[in-house]
Amino acid sequence: MSAYILRRLAQMAPLIVGISIVVFALIQAAPGGPEAALLSSGRFVDPSVVEAYRVKLGVDQPVPVQYLRWAMTVLTGDLGVSYATMRPVTEMIAERLPATLELTASAFLVAAILAAILGLASALRPHSWTDLLSTGGSFVGIAMPVFWLGLILQLVLGVELGWLPVSGTHTVGASTLGDHLAHLILPALVLASRYVASWSQYFRSSLIGVLESDYIRMARAQGLSESRVLFVHTLPNAMAPMISVMALGLADLASGAVITETVFAWPGIGRLFVQAMFARDYPVLMGVLLMGAVTVIAFNLVADVLYGVLDPRIRYE
Repeated sequence: MSAYILRRLAQMAPLIVGISIVVFALIQAAPGGPEAALLSSGRFVDPSVVEAYRVKLGVDQPVPVQYLRWAMTVLTGDLGVSYATMRPVTEMIAERLPATLELTASAFLVAAILAAILGLASALRPHSWTDLLSTGGSFVGIAMPVFWLGLILQLVLGVELGWLPVSGTHTVGASTLGDHLAHLILPALVLASRYVASWSQYFRSSLIGVLESDYIRMARAQGLSESRVLFVHTLPNAMAPMISVMALGLADLASGAVITETVFAWPGIGRLFVQAMFARDYPVLMGVLLMGAVTVIAFNLVADVLYGVLDPRIRYE
């Protein structure tokens, strides 16, 4: 396993470099840049100031030179300076990271619990009304756009019924834990909705496959109680593939948070990315995209390792 992990880590480096080159080239080919960011911020209008700023940032150089300069600074942990705010990109991401981690962790917990309950209920009674309703609801959840569900919940639960706040992280003048948790409920539910739908179906299929296996029939023939068969012999084996799927879902949750954070004005990295996109603030875009690529690749490795640890039949040579 150690050799496999080291080999995968070695493979990650050229993959990340390749992704960074493609993303950097695409961003440089898009219209905008320091001029657009500065002019949109309303802070500079003098062309000489803009040109001096271009020279200072080095964006007057050829694209390959710009990439090499950016890559060398990234290796030192410096993601550059924002065109719009003139602040270090690393500092801006670090400020937004806790909010994104909080939302992602909350959505992951909600999705895991609800998916386990729905998947278990469906697997224990396949083709029943419970199974049909759960499966139908899953298809609806997978097909439903996240932004649309967020707007509907804001309208119904926030505006019409007034049960929950619709945006932000706290009410002005209130900084209690209860108020913060109330603001977290809607975005966490919306972000978790799609994963509840898909994970519950994965869990249902995994459980049914284990329940129909020969060793489960043997356990029942030996007179073991249904609870022991379920919790000792079935769930541990059914959870092995599910954990790898959920590990991959963690990286996907972060990308899904872009829309959720925008709809609910949640001050995380997803909202920072959208703001930078509209401001054409390319260093911020590159920083967020690079972090996202590293996260996805890392969680792919985590998923593979967990699957090998939980399933003794899997061996990585």
